[in-house]
Amino acid sequence: MFERIAELAIRRSRLVLVVAVVAVALMGVLGAGAFGKLLGGGYDDPASPSSRAAKVIDEKFGGETNLVLLVRASEGRVDASAAQQSGRALAADLKKEKNLENVVSFWDTGSPDLRSKDGREAMVLAHVKGEGTERDENAKSVIDAYTGPYKDAFTVQAGGGAAVNSEMGTQSGEDLVLAEGIAVPLTLVLLLLVFGSMVAALLPLAIGIIAIMGTFAELFILGSVTDVSIFAINLTTALGLGLGIDYALLMVSRFREQLEAGASVDDAVRRTVSTAGRTVAFSAATVAAALAALMVFPQYFLRSFGYAGVGVVAIAAVSTLFVMPALFVVLGHRVNSGRLPWAKANRGRSDTRAPFWGRLAGTVMRRPALTALPVLAVLLLAASPLLGIAFGTPDERVLPEDSESRQVSSVLQEKFNGNDSAALHVVIDKAVSKAPLESYAVELSGLKGVVRVETSTGTYADGGSTATDPGNAALGRPDAQQINVVSTLSPKSDAAQNLVDDVRAVAPPAGSQSLVGGVDAVLVDSKDSVGSRLPLAVALVALTTFLLLFLFTGSVVQPLRALVLNMISLGATLGVMTWIFQDGNLSSLLGFTAQPMDVSMTVLMFCIAFGLSMDYEVFVTSRIKELHDLGEDNESAVTNGLGHTGRIVTAAACLLAVSFFAFGTAKLSFMQLFGLGSGLAILIDAVAVRGILVPAAMRLLGRSAWYAPGFLRKFHGRFGLSEGGPTPTAAPESAAEPPYVKNSTGV
Repeated sequence: MFERIAELAIRRSRLVLVVAVVAVALMGVLGAGAFGKLLGGGYDDPASPSSRAAKVIDEKFGGETNLVLLVRASEGRVDASAAQQSGRALAADLKKEKNLENVVSFWDTGSPDLRSKDGREAMVLAHVKGEGTERDENAKSVIDAYTGPYKDAFTVQAGGGAAVNSEMGTQSGEDLVLAEGIAVPLTLVLLLLVFGSMVAALLPLAIGIIAIMGTFAELFILGSVTDVSIFAINLTTALGLGLGIDYALLMVSRFREQLEAGASVDDAVRRTVSTAGRTVAFSAATVAAALAALMVFPQYFLRSFGYAGVGVVAIAAVSTLFVMPALFVVLGHRVNSGRLPWAKANRGRSDTRAPFWGRLAGTVMRRPALTALPVLAVLLLAASPLLGIAFGTPDERVLPEDSESRQVSSVLQEKFNGNDSAALHVVIDKAVSKAPLESYAVELSGLKGVVRVETSTGTYADGGSTATDPGNAALGRPDAQQINVVSTLSPKSDAAQNLVDDVRAVAPPAGSQSLVGGVDAVLVDSKDSVGSRLPLAVALVALTTFLLLFLFTGSVVQPLRALVLNMISLGATLGVMTWIFQDGNLSSLLGFTAQPMDVSMTVLMFCIAFGLSMDYEVFVTSRIKELHDLGEDNESAVTNGLGHTGRIVTAAACLLAVSFFAFGTAKLSFMQLFGLGSGLAILIDAVAVRGILVPAAMRLLGRSAWYAPGFLRKFHGRFGLSEGGPTPTAAPESAAEPPYVKNSTGV
């Protein structure tokens, strides 16, 4: 297959490039519409009790409160006569808004729970209509119209889930522009340092752009038929740029190596596609397999990253295999045009030879325990914060401290008697008579942390009823009842999550079933949902990785070795991120608020880091295996293999890490977690694992590193993947060069 791809590029290079240009133009047209198709949110399981409760409330009660307008009197109290008139006018204006439902204000109800303890602030609660992007746009239009000064009587600020999601969407776009503004120029500079040639440096950027444009088009199509998260855009740009550069770097390095070895342009293309092209295809399969595991989760936030990840990997690989060889044919030796001054002195020397990495591998092979144990100790120490890890879901705390919705949340918790916006919503989806409903509400009001329970029949507190409150008739329907359980507990705290379990443990009226919703219930259900499917996702990643590496190496030990080392490096990465983002270290430097680890982002980071570590595993193992198959002993194959691949892996890792580290400038803390964690995982894997732990493990395993039972050896002989292709052109030996094998294949 790879030979046919090479021949197509050689014979029809200009046709391939014309088709590529047309395809990119079409992808650009489609991809431009992706932003309008993608949604915010997506963190909850649609089949969970909290999601089902929200659905019933939407259908029968006009929707849960997701917008809170905090109204602060310019002078005096909000219940003064002048303020009363302005407050009723504000509530009346809001009720006329076509995008709002269930508008409830202090001035309509007179409820002291909607007035702050000092009487200076009051709340207006509402439900913003719509889903995803439509809801965010509706919320933004209301917020823009009503926040700020109102009739010289009030100052209005917006909070609640709809306001938070709207701010997060806006901030995500700003973070993306800043991150790409940093990553692209810095990447170009690094490519110039790596290649020393302007033309060669631009080729990997071209593949990255194709991968990003193609994935935007894919997201547009998927967003037209299913729910896709807006944050898939961030992964697309980081991974598209990084992997496109990774794969192109491999191809360009091999092509230049063949030219410098004396091969003709056509032969160099054939050799490059048959060797580096094969490695790109196999590497892409391993990365895609890891990211495909995200699709087992019901939350479309996670599934969206699976869609984007698999798409960007596939498009990057296909464009590398077809477009890059065609460019090589057209450019020929001009691929080295625009050489920079420092590169001219090294002209004629193979770009993939790195004596440092060969010497390092040799040192490790001679003293594996002495060199590997300190590295293992550091990685295990870095992983130790995982012993105290806790999980949460995104809320207003991921935003900067000066964001409006976050300030509103703080005021609601500090100055009001209970947080109505964070109440638990209990739904009974059938008719319930008054006496059983009252008995149920009384029992709920006696739970620890509950300050009141609101129903259609009255308000209950401390295990009894409040005689002066006749209840909220809007909470009752002929065929359903909604019960609001308001507490003083901090949202998403351990105590608030325990309250969800306590409420669910209370038996509802006889013959009925209850569904518990609200922000804390969503968190509990999200953790349960992700946790229940995580073993399946991990098993799929491990199994597909094992099978692919076995097909590539013919050994059952190599896949196991790779899995163990990758888990160690991932543990260290997640431990460091827990130490930073959960424990709050470096919070003042990075400008975030410490909170439990985002459960969805942690799973995403695991899959991305695992897939990319397999990427470099293939880069390194392919050359080691090739040299071993050519008859070199284990130590020589590892030493020479790392000597050939060390520079490429390090350069690729640095370039890919830059794409992720750029998101460390984000103001959304979970995007900082995503960027810094993924970048750190890449560097740990490329340096500590590939440079130290892999040669140490290979030395300790010895010949058993290539072991497979007889029946599996026969299976691999028939179905396994191996390097092949036309015979390479030998390069002249240089007395100054280390004893690398010159007629090798692979990376």
